[in-house]
Amino acid sequence: MNTPIKSINLLYYLVPALLGAVLIAGVAGLQRQRLQVLQSPAAGAQSLGQLQIAEQQEQVQLTVLQNSPSFGFDNLVANWAFLNFLQYFGNYDVRSQIGYRTSPKFFEVIVDKDPYFTLPYLFLSTSTSLYAGEPERTVELMAKGLAAMTPETPEGGYRVWRYKGIDHLLFLGDGPGARESFETAAAWADRSTDPGAAAVAEASRQTAAYLAQNPASRAAQISAWIQVINYTNDEQTQRIAVERIEALGGEILVLDQGQVTVRYKADE
Repeated sequence: MNTPIKSINLLYYLVPALLGAVLIAGVAGLQRQRLQVLQSPAAGAQSLGQLQIAEQQEQVQLTVLQNSPSFGFDNLVANWAFLNFLQYFGNYDVRSQIGYRTSPKFFEVIVDKDPYFTLPYLFLSTSTSLYAGEPERTVELMAKGLAAMTPETPEGGYRVWRYKGIDHLLFLGDGPGARESFETAAAWADRSTDPGAAAVAEASRQTAAYLAQNPASRAAQISAWIQVINYTNDEQTQRIAVERIEALGGEILVLDQGQVTVRYKADE
């Protein structure tokens, strides 16, 4: 007489595991498709049309992933999307031919599935704003992710406010929006136990102060580009940032600790 109850209890524990296995199998299948693309002939041996078709397929796969139920494994889906973005971004041969237009779609999937996953915000904001040329979309997605956060949760959420401020300042020319983001970054960093939070709070307040005096402050722009250099390890991004700083009249200085600072004349 107890068998049905035991069966129900067993199913109670098995169903989530089975659904998770199905999800993992689906993700693995998409990963195999991506590996097949990576193992196909080099980009130079493929026509532009073939590369564009592969790009469209990537977008379709991400849309399916975004709209499919993840059965409580949202963080797994977000992790998978980020790992695939890193492969996508690092394929310089292909990107040099067809660009980075799928970057915002990777960003959408990650923010929708796991807005607390803060690491991708840095990479995706750079790729979407700097390379795909869609800073408005970057700011929109960061705002969506930040709406799900609090000053304490997740740890390091203050950094996303800083990234948002950088986009407002450097790519949208929105001084007031940048100032608000930097001030919020400082306020959140003050409440964080992260070892690097105090330095971020100080830098954010300094940038906000520049913007309070002059919304188009050259010092604030240079400060933001310095943060781009210090935050990213991508050489192409760093090179662009150095060029922008030099165009603003700054001279790059590398400190003993490897950190980058700039010498420049104050705003006239």
